[in-house]
Amino acid sequence: MFLRTFYAGLVSVISLLSFTVNLLAIVILCRGKCGLSKCITLYLVAMAASDLLVGITDPFLRMTIQFHFPYSLLNITPVCATNDVLVFASTAVSVWLTVAFTFDRFVAICCEKLKTRYCTERTAAVIIGAVSVLGCLENIPRYFTITPGYVFNDLPWGCYAKPTFYTSSAWIAYDVTHRVLTPCIPFFLILLLNVLTVRRIVAASRVRRGLRDRSNRENDKDPEMENRRKSIVLLFSITGTFILLWATQAVFYIFTSITKTGFDSSPTGYYYITSVTSAFLQLLSSCTNTCIYVVTQSKFRGELINAVKFPLRAIRAHLQSEFHTTRKQDI
Repeated sequence: MFLRTFYAGLVSVISLLSFTVNLLAIVILCRGKCGLSKCITLYLVAMAASDLLVGITDPFLRMTIQFHFPYSLLNITPVCATNDVLVFASTAVSVWLTVAFTFDRFVAICCEKLKTRYCTERTAAVIIGAVSVLGCLENIPRYFTITPGYVFNDLPWGCYAKPTFYTSSAWIAYDVTHRVLTPCIPFFLILLLNVLTVRRIVAASRVRRGLRDRSNRENDKDPEMENRRKSIVLLFSITGTFILLWATQAVFYIFTSITKTGFDSSPTGYYYITSVTSAFLQLLSSCTNTCIYVVTQSKFRGELINAVKFPLRAIRAHLQSEFHTTRKQDI
């Protein structure tokens, strides 16, 4: 019971953190003062929005509310079934937007001829729209896997998987397909694209260094390499964090699928502990991108500081105004 309560508390913290940091990221990025291209900004805003939706639907509505308020209206079967669809859809969209962003940066760095046509704001908008629609369509069937636990006052309550979900060949195939699409294929796609990008970067850096050595300008800054370095740091920070936080769930699913390990609900069993840990790390991934922007992007850091100072300045100005008004009245 202690472990379950502790996990519920951590989930509540993640929910609040995810909502705060992603909302801040969306506001700051939409201002367009972070020195990023419109294409990159559009991807980052879309990723922050999907992470925000994950933080609202999964740790807050599905876990926190259901744990602390088991008899709330959110536990009516159609409502919680809809929320389950939103949880899986927003998670899938968040994951595949990370893949789309990784591919966009791969094209920008490794495909010079395709770069001018693909790495545009219009293409980014189309890709984001397509990923969002497909992510929602892929998870709509999940609504029909839910059955109520009981009926009270003619209202179905509770969300439980239908027994056929575990026995029907069609539903088993659907679940396996979903697990492969999120996160197994994205996990390996991101690894592959990063490896190819690193190889290209190393080769290009050697060529540029050789050319600059021949021109005897070793001490001059190279603007092209500096811009590329910033883009690479942002890319590898986002994708590296994604890989680290999703690795446990991906490996755990592959292991249990191969070994056919049965479900063990005991709080002290390795299955339960690993399952909870992988879910916790997955939820944590919805909070990390904003922290990455703060660490890697100086202009974003400056905008964040201004955003934090703004309410403090407003309060200070209000207090000073009240103070001067009081003094005038006393005089």
